[in-house]
Amino acid sequence: MKQMKQIISFRPRATSKCRLTLMLCAVAILATQAPSSVSGQSPTRTEGWVVLPVEDYRALRRAAFPEDREPEPPPVDVTLTRVDYDLKVEGEVATGDARLTIDVIKEGWVRVPIPAGLLVREARLDGKLVSLVTPPADKGTGTPYLVLSRPGRTVITLNIVARISSVAATEMLQLPTGISAVSRATVVLPRQGFDVRVSGGLLLDKSETLAESRWIACGRGNELLTFSWRRKVEDQRATLPLRLRGTITQLVGLGEDITHITAEVQVEVLQGLAREVRIRLPEQLTVNQVSGATVANWNAAPKELSVTFLEPVEGTTRFTVSAETKLAREGQLDVPLLRLSSVEREAGGLAIEVLGAGEIKERDARGFDEADATELGQLISSRQSPSLVAFRMRPGDANTNRALSIRVARYATQAVLTANVEEARYSMLVSDEGKLLVHSRFAVRNNQRSFLKLTLPAGASLWSAAVSGKPVRPGRAPDGSFLIPLEKGRAGEEAPVFAVETVYLERLPAWTDKGRARLSLVAVDMPISRSSVMVRHSPAFRVTAAPGTFRVQPYQPPSSSVLARAASEPEAVRPSAPGRNEMTEALASRIQGQAGAIRTSRNLPVRVTVPAFGPLLFLVSELTSEGQHPVLEFDFQRERKRGE
Repeated sequence: MKQMKQIISFRPRATSKCRLTLMLCAVAILATQAPSSVSGQSPTRTEGWVVLPVEDYRALRRAAFPEDREPEPPPVDVTLTRVDYDLKVEGEVATGDARLTIDVIKEGWVRVPIPAGLLVREARLDGKLVSLVTPPADKGTGTPYLVLSRPGRTVITLNIVARISSVAATEMLQLPTGISAVSRATVVLPRQGFDVRVSGGLLLDKSETLAESRWIACGRGNELLTFSWRRKVEDQRATLPLRLRGTITQLVGLGEDITHITAEVQVEVLQGLAREVRIRLPEQLTVNQVSGATVANWNAAPKELSVTFLEPVEGTTRFTVSAETKLAREGQLDVPLLRLSSVEREAGGLAIEVLGAGEIKERDARGFDEADATELGQLISSRQSPSLVAFRMRPGDANTNRALSIRVARYATQAVLTANVEEARYSMLVSDEGKLLVHSRFAVRNNQRSFLKLTLPAGASLWSAAVSGKPVRPGRAPDGSFLIPLEKGRAGEEAPVFAVETVYLERLPAWTDKGRARLSLVAVDMPISRSSVMVRHSPAFRVTAAPGTFRVQPYQPPSSSVLARAASEPEAVRPSAPGRNEMTEALASRIQGQAGAIRTSRNLPVRVTVPAFGPLLFLVSELTSEGQHPVLEFDFQRERKRGE
């Protein structure tokens, strides 16, 4: 070896457990470093000295005698837990004590900072005077601190002086809380008659005696706790007699059973303070609600309503009264009036409307003048009743004679049409085998109805339904009819026209060589103004319409724009006359294709159309009543082939 290592030698002895551990570890290290034996012979094991490097010995010793880990130091040395002030205001300063609750955590000497901004006259610890240390200006902020060496909780009492500042007749006292989590202050002012406000905390209690005013507040951490007070201003308005001026606007709705009254009341205080307002009520009037931003409570006694306010009103306030009473349905009526009590001047207006079918025939007013409803405020001008009459109060005081008598005439309510089918269009494909496929389209105008009720002929099955071109899923009524959801028009507007379409299949008796066929169409629960039917039949038969509700006319396009479809209507007038086999095959392929579309659409509604095959017969009819099945009859006869 080029460099000699420092070694240590010892003779292992079985005198202690630690030495045995050192020996075993040393043997293990030597065994790993010993050269391999020659010819597979193991080396001779003899007792003797073990030689180790100093670094290995020290590592083995540290493993045998581990050192104890020193505990981690506390995160802080000392905490200012609580600050309690007990001060008394004397002129321009406040004097008293500040008790600091301190928890010392670290062993040894620690510094306890005193809240900044306090003028400390003396400090005591356990009743003994202690000294505060103020660092030099070049080594700190100049905040005094106290040096302690006793772990645990300590209470330090500081005798302090705080300055009182004054701004615009308001005096303020600011108390620092330092880094304490809890702060509390008691301030005594040797006078009374002050309004106090606390910022940076919460005022817990205030009390006044003949000699002093006491305030207790709790502050927030790391914020200045500020007391500000000013002398109460004597309000002479409270001692003056009350003078009021009011405006009351009433809306009276004469219903069939109950008369509803809504009154807006505005009170203006001319002198004094208004803590409540009283309103005279007519007999048998029930007050339901009094609402307003300043209303605290209200009490409705017989013939009088008292409304109290949250704070005495010295200006203007307003509120709303809702009430009801029982009056005769018609005839001569005395309108119930609400009157303000103890007002020097009463103004406002009154409006009466008849709810339902009726009108006001005669009126006799005393203390009122007829007026336009738009001049009496939002409550009355927003009403659009055709039977509304309005009056304006003549200026006067609370004792002015006012009365209003009217005569009401009622009329019987008649039902009006709220839904109608302007035009119905039917496309029928009838085969001599007794199969009838009908495509019906309705131009509907609706205001209130939610569903269109369809009643199919006996034995018919509905294939598809659509509203405004969109397939829908109809409901099923208890009597077996179908319910199609309808669109509704907006209130106050004319309802637009939209289309309702259905396709259904019906089984009929097979045609013979000659006979009469009777076809019944779907019935709807709305009146139909005009109906037209396009009948296509097998070219092997000659068909003649029988006299009845429908009459034969040349083909005409739909009069309703929602039924005029560019894709299907031209096909109706196309003079196509395929053979019987061609018509049957085409109809079968069309039905199979639509059935396949139904299978691949995962039960979604699909629209089914009627193929245009065979000769055309066009019939029209007017004014079909609701719930009626339109019926048409025609005679058929088989055409003879040439040579027969």
